[in-house]
Amino acid sequence: MIVDLRTISHGPSRFAFTLEPDWWQGDQSDGQILGFDGPLDVKISLTRAGRKYVVDGCLSGHLVLRCGRCLEPYSYHINPDFRLFISVSCSDTGESELELFEEDLSVEFSAGEEIDLDDIVREQIYLSLPIKSLCVEDCLGLCPICGVNLNKGKCQCLQNSGHPGFLKLKNLILEGKKD
Repeated sequence: MIVDLRTISHGPSRFAFTLEPDWWQGDQSDGQILGFDGPLDVKISLTRAGRKYVVDGCLSGHLVLRCGRCLEPYSYHINPDFRLFISVSCSDTGESELELFEEDLSVEFSAGEEIDLDDIVREQIYLSLPIKSLCVEDCLGLCPICGVNLNKGKCQCLQNSGHPGFLKLKNLILEGKKD
Protein backbone atom coordinates (compact mmCIF):
# COMPACT_ATOMS: atom_id res chain seq x y z
CA MET A 1 0.00 0.00 0.00
CA ILE A 2 1.55 3.28 -1.15
CA VAL A 3 0.96 6.36 1.03
CA ASP A 4 1.57 9.90 -0.22
CA LEU A 5 3.28 11.72 2.66
CA ARG A 6 2.03 15.11 1.42
CA THR A 7 -1.49 14.09 2.49
CA ILE A 8 -0.44 13.46 6.11
CA SER A 9 -1.33 16.36 8.40
CA HIS A 10 -0.27 16.91 12.00
CA GLY A 11 -3.07 14.65 13.20
CA PRO A 12 -2.57 10.90 12.90
CA SER A 13 -3.70 9.07 9.77
CA ARG A 14 -4.66 5.52 10.61
CA PHE A 15 -4.47 2.48 8.36
CA ALA A 16 -5.81 -0.94 9.32
CA PHE A 17 -5.73 -3.85 6.92
CA THR A 18 -5.35 -7.61 6.79
CA LEU A 19 -2.75 -9.41 4.72
CA GLU A 20 -3.75 -12.82 3.42
CA PRO A 21 -1.28 -15.75 3.32
CA ASP A 22 -0.73 -15.38 -0.44
CA TRP A 23 0.71 -11.85 0.14
CA TRP A 24 4.02 -13.19 1.41
CA GLN A 25 6.64 -13.52 -1.31
CA GLY A 26 9.53 -15.09 0.57
CA ASP A 27 13.15 -14.76 -0.32
CA GLN A 28 14.17 -18.16 -1.66
CA SER A 29 17.73 -17.77 -0.40
CA ASP A 30 16.54 -17.26 3.18
CA GLY A 31 14.04 -20.06 3.61
CA GLN A 32 13.39 -19.38 7.32
CA ILE A 33 9.92 -17.89 6.72
CA LEU A 34 7.79 -20.29 4.73
CA GLY A 35 4.66 -18.10 4.75
CA PHE A 36 1.72 -17.05 6.90
CA ASP A 37 -0.34 -19.42 9.02
CA GLY A 38 -3.56 -17.46 8.51
CA PRO A 39 -4.13 -13.73 7.97
CA LEU A 40 -1.83 -11.05 9.41
CA ASP A 41 -3.57 -8.02 10.95
CA VAL A 42 -1.77 -4.69 10.47
CA LYS A 43 -2.49 -1.38 12.21
CA ILE A 44 -0.37 1.64 11.31
CA SER A 45 -0.63 5.28 12.32
CA LEU A 46 1.26 8.04 10.46
CA THR A 47 1.82 11.47 12.02
CA ARG A 48 3.76 14.49 10.77
CA ALA A 49 6.28 15.84 13.30
CA GLY A 50 7.97 18.86 11.77
CA ARG A 51 10.03 17.68 8.78
CA LYS A 52 9.81 14.04 9.86
CA TYR A 53 7.02 11.49 10.05
CA VAL A 54 6.30 9.13 12.93
CA VAL A 55 5.08 5.64 12.08
CA ASP A 56 3.49 3.70 14.95
CA GLY A 57 2.23 0.23 14.25
CA CYS A 58 1.30 -3.23 15.41
CA LEU A 59 1.29 -6.59 13.65
CA SER A 60 -0.63 -9.64 14.82
CA GLY A 61 -0.66 -13.10 13.32
CA HIS A 62 1.13 -16.38 12.87
CA LEU A 63 4.06 -17.20 10.60
CA VAL A 64 5.18 -20.60 9.37
CA LEU A 65 8.90 -20.85 10.15
CA ARG A 66 11.49 -23.54 9.49
CA CYS A 67 13.14 -24.98 12.61
CA GLY A 68 16.88 -24.35 12.68
CA ARG A 69 17.64 -27.85 14.04
CA CYS A 70 15.20 -30.34 12.52
CA LEU A 71 14.13 -28.26 9.46
CA GLU A 72 10.44 -29.00 10.12
CA PRO A 73 7.87 -26.19 9.65
CA TYR A 74 6.10 -24.81 12.72
CA SER A 75 3.72 -21.98 13.58
CA TYR A 76 5.16 -18.90 15.34
CA HIS A 77 3.03 -16.08 16.78
CA ILE A 78 4.17 -12.50 16.22
CA ASN A 79 2.69 -9.43 17.85
CA PRO A 80 5.31 -6.65 17.65
CA ASP A 81 4.63 -2.99 18.33
CA PHE A 82 6.97 -0.64 16.52
CA ARG A 83 7.81 3.02 16.06
CA LEU A 84 9.75 4.40 13.11
CA PHE A 85 10.81 7.89 12.11
CA ILE A 86 10.87 8.75 8.42
CA SER A 87 12.63 11.76 6.96
CA VAL A 88 12.17 12.82 3.37
CA SER A 89 15.62 13.49 1.95
CA CYS A 90 16.28 16.48 -0.22
CA SER A 91 16.25 15.64 -3.90
CA ASP A 92 19.71 17.01 -4.69
CA THR A 93 22.01 18.79 -2.27
CA GLY A 94 24.97 18.71 -4.63
CA GLU A 95 26.94 16.56 -2.19
CA SER A 96 27.84 12.97 -2.97
CA GLU A 97 28.07 12.00 0.70
CA LEU A 98 26.14 13.14 3.76
CA GLU A 99 27.33 12.77 7.34
CA LEU A 100 24.87 11.12 9.71
CA PHE A 101 24.78 11.95 13.38
CA GLU A 102 23.86 9.59 16.22
CA GLU A 103 20.24 10.78 16.34
CA ASP A 104 19.92 10.01 12.60
CA LEU A 105 20.54 6.29 13.18
CA SER A 106 16.93 5.77 14.33
CA VAL A 107 15.53 7.58 11.29
CA GLU A 108 14.65 5.92 8.01
CA PHE A 109 15.11 8.06 4.92
CA SER A 110 12.70 8.20 2.00
CA ALA A 111 13.87 9.37 -1.41
CA GLY A 112 10.44 10.61 -2.49
CA GLU A 113 7.17 11.83 -1.05
CA GLU A 114 5.71 8.31 -0.94
CA ILE A 115 6.30 5.31 1.31
CA ASP A 116 5.26 1.72 0.81
CA LEU A 117 3.61 0.28 3.92
CA ASP A 118 4.23 -3.22 2.57
CA ASP A 119 7.99 -2.64 2.87
CA ILE A 120 7.57 -1.48 6.48
CA VAL A 121 5.47 -4.56 7.31
CA ARG A 122 8.00 -6.90 5.66
CA GLU A 123 10.85 -5.28 7.61
CA GLN A 124 8.97 -5.61 10.92
CA ILE A 125 8.22 -9.27 10.21
CA TYR A 126 11.94 -9.96 9.76
CA LEU A 127 12.78 -7.96 12.90
CA SER A 128 10.26 -9.96 14.96
CA LEU A 129 11.86 -13.32 14.14
CA PRO A 130 13.61 -15.18 16.94
CA ILE A 131 17.41 -15.26 16.88
CA LYS A 132 17.35 -19.05 17.04
CA SER A 133 14.33 -20.52 15.31
CA LEU A 134 13.31 -23.70 17.16
CA CYS A 135 10.05 -25.64 16.87
CA VAL A 136 10.33 -26.56 20.58
CA GLU A 137 12.88 -25.52 23.20
CA ASP A 138 14.42 -29.01 23.44
CA CYS A 139 14.38 -29.90 19.73
CA LEU A 140 16.81 -32.79 19.13
CA GLY A 141 17.48 -31.87 15.50
CA LEU A 142 18.80 -34.20 12.82
CA CYS A 143 21.29 -37.05 13.14
CA PRO A 144 24.61 -35.76 11.75
CA ILE A 145 25.30 -39.14 10.12
CA CYS A 146 22.05 -40.35 8.54
CA GLY A 147 19.85 -37.22 8.75
CA VAL A 148 16.93 -38.81 10.62
CA ASN A 149 14.76 -36.37 12.58
CA LEU A 150 15.60 -37.36 16.18
CA ASN A 151 12.31 -35.86 17.43
CA LYS A 152 10.40 -38.56 15.56
CA GLY A 153 12.55 -41.55 16.51
CA LYS A 154 16.01 -42.97 17.03
CA CYS A 155 18.30 -43.72 14.16
CA GLN A 156 20.28 -46.91 13.67
CA CYS A 157 23.67 -45.25 13.39
CA LEU A 158 23.79 -44.13 17.03
CA GLN A 159 25.48 -47.41 18.04
CA ASN A 160 28.73 -45.78 16.91
CA SER A 161 28.61 -43.41 19.83
CA GLY A 162 30.49 -40.18 19.64
CA HIS A 163 30.94 -37.43 17.14
CA PRO A 164 31.59 -38.67 13.60
CA GLY A 165 34.67 -36.49 13.31
CA PHE A 166 36.35 -38.39 16.13
CA LEU A 167 35.53 -41.98 15.06
CA LYS A 168 39.04 -42.44 13.60
CA LEU A 169 40.48 -41.87 17.07
CA LYS A 170 39.02 -45.21 18.21
CA ASN A 171 41.63 -46.98 16.09
CA LEU A 172 44.47 -45.01 17.62
CA ILE A 173 46.68 -47.13 19.88
CA LEU A 174 48.57 -45.26 22.50
CA GLU A 175 51.77 -46.84 23.74
CA GLY A 176 52.33 -46.31 27.40
CA LYS A 177 55.59 -44.77 28.50
CA LYS A 178 57.24 -46.64 31.38
CA ASP A 179 59.59 -44.84 33.70
